[in-house]
Amino acid sequence: MKNFKSISAIILVAALMASCGGKDKKGMQNTDETPLVQVQSVFAEAVDETSDYSATVEAFKTNNIMSSTGNRIKSILVDVGSHVSAGQTVVILDNVTSVNQESAVAGQHASVANQQAQVAGQTAQVEGQRATVANQDAAVASQEAQLKTDEINLARQKKDLDRAKQLVKIGGGTQQTVDQLQAAYDASLEALKARKRALEASKASLQASKASLEASHSSLEASRTSLGASRTSLGASQRQMQNVRENTTLTSPISGVVSARNYDPGDLPGGPILTIQQLNPLKVVVNVNEEEFPKVKVGMHVKVTLDVVPGETFAGTVHLIHPEINQATRTFKVEVTIGNGGGKISAGMFARVQFNYGTANHIVVPDKAIVKMQGSGIRYVYVLESNGTVRYVEVKLGKRLTDRYEVLSGLSNGDKVVTAGQSRLTNGKLVKVQQK
Repeated sequence: MKNFKSISAIILVAALMASCGGKDKKGMQNTDETPLVQVQSVFAEAVDETSDYSATVEAFKTNNIMSSTGNRIKSILVDVGSHVSAGQTVVILDNVTSVNQESAVAGQHASVANQQAQVAGQTAQVEGQRATVANQDAAVASQEAQLKTDEINLARQKKDLDRAKQLVKIGGGTQQTVDQLQAAYDASLEALKARKRALEASKASLQASKASLEASHSSLEASRTSLGASRTSLGASQRQMQNVRENTTLTSPISGVVSARNYDPGDLPGGPILTIQQLNPLKVVVNVNEEEFPKVKVGMHVKVTLDVVPGETFAGTVHLIHPEINQATRTFKVEVTIGNGGGKISAGMFARVQFNYGTANHIVVPDKAIVKMQGSGIRYVYVLESNGTVRYVEVKLGKRLTDRYEVLSGLSNGDKVVTAGQSRLTNGKLVKVQQK
């Protein structure tokens, strides 16, 4: 009986232990199902709006010195590394083409001068003929006026004669008077006929003069047209001569440094003889993201640093903005100029360019709050809600600020973001906040 009681007690203790063990296990499972997280409130701050890009330094201008005449090189006056000024003679070629062209232009000059003299003579002749025609016109007008006067006088004489004859018939006049009036009338009639013949002759002479004037004027216009064509031809020859001269004595269009010399005296060049680069200022061509297109302005200042000149910042200025967006890269080109008075910078160096667009108030979050979705570029955070659950929020990040990130969209001022314990979270998950 005593042994039975002992066995019963052992079984009861074991059952109680099993019961307590089950409760502990159940309590642990409840603890494991509610993740423990750390949170931090986030707020908006004034953040410098900057963008950093890398590019290669280039010469501001590059000119290839070459000739289009095909003449041999007579002398090269500079070498690689030489500093040249704008307008400085750098190459001289054989001038046989230039001499021939100058001779041809001189002949055309003489021809144009002769044509100018001929046109001047014809002009004077036409003006003289025009004056003659004007005089003849006046003379004909005067003759026509005199003729009308004579006709009126003759008509009056005819009336007087007819009246005298009538008087003789009725016995009121004398035959002597009739004879005198008849003689005067006949004389006036002959004079009128002579004046008409003279007028016709004057008109014929006037028409001949007008025809001669017209012919002279046509000849003058033809000469002027020919002179104009000769002047045009002379101008073309002069431009060609100037081009030949420019391609015989080659000058540098810019101030810079000779970076390449491809031929020697005596060579017949088939390409650039020299390459000259303008190295002050220099330029950096930056491929800027398309969303910054409205922000970049010509004349705005940027910072430029170079790995080969550590610790020094160079002032750059936006010189040119290319208007076209590259569809493949979604960028546009911006040319930034850099002063190089000290000669520390050279074309080909690696440069870093920073654009500063001022400041903006944006939410800033700790970098440990940001989670990256695997296999994509999506970034998100978990925001603690008032009911103790977390909400999945996709965010658009701006620039990195040491151990924090600027957030451009997705969060509001005062949001509490999870900074630790995100691995076990899902949207709407109930969490416990670890108190610091």
